[in-house]
Amino acid sequence: MKKIILDCDPGMDDSMAIVMAAKSPDLALLAVTTVNGNYPVEVTSKNARKILEMLGRTDIPVAKGMASPLVRDVPKDPFTHGSDGQAENFLPEPTIPLSDLSASELIIRLVKQNPGEVHLIVTGPMTNIALAMKMDPSIKENIASVIAISGSFGLNEYAFLNATGDTPQSEWNVYVDPEAADIVYQSGVPLVALGLDVATHFSVNFSVETIELFKRSEKREALFLAQAIRFVEGRGFEAYCTIIDCMAVAYAIDPTLVETFKGRVGIETKDGLTLGMTVLDRRHHHVWEHLPLVEIGKQADHQRFLDLLTQLVLA
Repeated sequence: MKKIILDCDPGMDDSMAIVMAAKSPDLALLAVTTVNGNYPVEVTSKNARKILEMLGRTDIPVAKGMASPLVRDVPKDPFTHGSDGQAENFLPEPTIPLSDLSASELIIRLVKQNPGEVHLIVTGPMTNIALAMKMDPSIKENIASVIAISGSFGLNEYAFLNATGDTPQSEWNVYVDPEAADIVYQSGVPLVALGLDVATHFSVNFSVETIELFKRSEKREALFLAQAIRFVEGRGFEAYCTIIDCMAVAYAIDPTLVETFKGRVGIETKDGLTLGMTVLDRRHHHVWEHLPLVEIGKQADHQRFLDLLTQLVLA
C-alpha cells in the first residue's frame, strides 16, 4: 500500500477525495491535514472529520493547518460549495478531536517516521506543505512525491475555460497562495501537477445510469455524491465540479490514468492580471533552465477515472 497524507480544504470535491483515499485498498491514508482554501480552516477541519466519521474511519488523524496564506490576505472564493461547504449535505457535527499537532507538524513527523515512503496528495493551497518545508528543510529529501491539483497550463481549452482562480487564467489552489506554491515547486521534491487541463475536462461527467446507482445506494458516501451532483447542476455547473480533487487520489492509485510530461514551470507571485498563473516554458530554444522541472498532466483516461471512483464509492 502506498503511504499518503491528504492535505486538503473540504469543499465537496476534497470530501470525495477523502472518500477515495480512505476506501482504496491500494492506499494507506496516514493522516488528513486541512488548510484555508475553499472555506476557512475551521470549516475545512470540521468537514474533513465529518467525512471520516461518515466512513467509520475515526482511526485517521486530522490536523488543522494554516488559516491564511503565507504572506497574503485570504481571498474570497468565487465558487460556492454551499452553506456547509459540502453541497448542502449537512452531515452531523463531528465528535472526533483534532490532532494535538498542527498540520505542518504532523506532516514533518510522519515523513520522518517513514523516510522516502510518504506521498503528499495536495488538493488545496500549498500553505501547509511550504510551511513544513520551511520549518524542517530536511524533510524535502524524504518526501516520496507531491501529487497536486495545481495549476493551469494551457494544454487544451479546459485549462482556461474552467479557470477557478480569481484572475483570468489561474487555478484556485495556486492563486490563493502563490508564494507557497513557488516554495513547493522549487523544493526539488518530485512534483506531479494535475492542472485544470485534465481535472476539469467536461468528459469528467457521470452517466444518468451511474447517478441513479448513487441515488439508490445504501452507502452514505454515494448519497453524498448524488446530492453534490444535484447541487452543482442546480446552479448551472456540471458534475465534474464535485470530483475535481479526486483526480490526484486516482493518480496515486494508478498513475497510468494520466499521461504526463516534464516541463519547466514558474509561479507568478506579482499582483495583477497574471497573479497565480503557472507559466509553462515549452520553447524549443532559449528555455529558462532555472525554472523548476515538474511532471505535468497532459491528458487523462477520464472513463477509467470515473470507473475507479464509482467502484470505490459503491464498495
